[in-house]
Amino acid sequence: MEDNKPKRRVRYSGKYPRTFEEKYKEKQPEKYQDLIDHVMEKGNTPAGMHRSIMVDEILTFLDIQPDQIGLDATLGFGGHTKAMLERLNHTGHIHATDLDPIELPKTNDRLKGFGYTDKDFTLHHLNFRDIDMIEVQGFDFILADLGVSSMQIDDPERGFTFKHNGPLDLRMNPEVGLSAADRLRSMSKDEIEGMLVENADEVYAKEIALEIVRERSLGHFIETTKDLQSVIQKALRNLPKTMQEESFKKSSQRTFQALRIDVNQEYEALFDLLEKIPNLLNPGGKVAILTFHSGEDRLVKKAFQHYHKLGTYKAIFGPDSPSLDEVHNNPRARSAKLRCAVKA
Repeated sequence: MEDNKPKRRVRYSGKYPRTFEEKYKEKQPEKYQDLIDHVMEKGNTPAGMHRSIMVDEILTFLDIQPDQIGLDATLGFGGHTKAMLERLNHTGHIHATDLDPIELPKTNDRLKGFGYTDKDFTLHHLNFRDIDMIEVQGFDFILADLGVSSMQIDDPERGFTFKHNGPLDLRMNPEVGLSAADRLRSMSKDEIEGMLVENADEVYAKEIALEIVRERSLGHFIETTKDLQSVIQKALRNLPKTMQEESFKKSSQRTFQALRIDVNQEYEALFDLLEKIPNLLNPGGKVAILTFHSGEDRLVKKAFQHYHKLGTYKAIFGPDSPSLDEVHNNPRARSAKLRCAVKA
């Protein structure tokens, strides 16, 4: 008798790499170009790559002219720098800074692969709070994209993502300072709670701080991204079941954000940058800053307003947001805000 039972569909084994270590664009981009195109068509960012945000809006505002001198204070993957170099068309010069010693040489090679040379750009392994160390007479335009690069987010070894397990590091420059794991070992409950509130407006800061200290007292140190997620989940265990999944996801995002800001002293560095920019811009020079959360945006807004009242900036603009099309094609753009100013 013939067996009429439906046959189970053969599980798709997949022909593309699934772990970051195997990823196409890091080692064999030419082999997996079809996958890169497919991922981007779906509105996602291929791991290890970064899609620059609000490029057209930034270029329209900066209105780059031949022979101008510019600064990209957050080089990253180099997308914004490349777009600005295209506008200069081998005239003028762009300086760019980045803290990340791992990505900086890769971006240098990438830009040179597009035909740009040392005459076109200079890269500096610097925190943008130290941009006054760059030897120039002044800048005609300055850009700072304060978002974390996708290359850092996607690499589990950097500890920026809780989607994969990895060491809880979160340092932009892993060669300097304390990792997030080290910070959590040394902070008191009140310090952890204060950090979560100040850096991320975390709703359950008290509960998470208490759980971290409780786990620590039991000898359970938080060493990995999944360790931290487990502690956050325990901290929220008394929430109604209907709330737990969404609250857990959002609290994880906010906690990792708060730790990243703390470990890299991002607010202090941004404050220094905002103080130095007016002195480094030439008369009529322009500055554009992309922020990605309310804490950053507040600092930029207050600084721009302050220098506008003093007459240092003759005009300030924003915040502007990415277009709906850009957010659809690149969901990582959804929280971006662009503020701009013009030196008097």
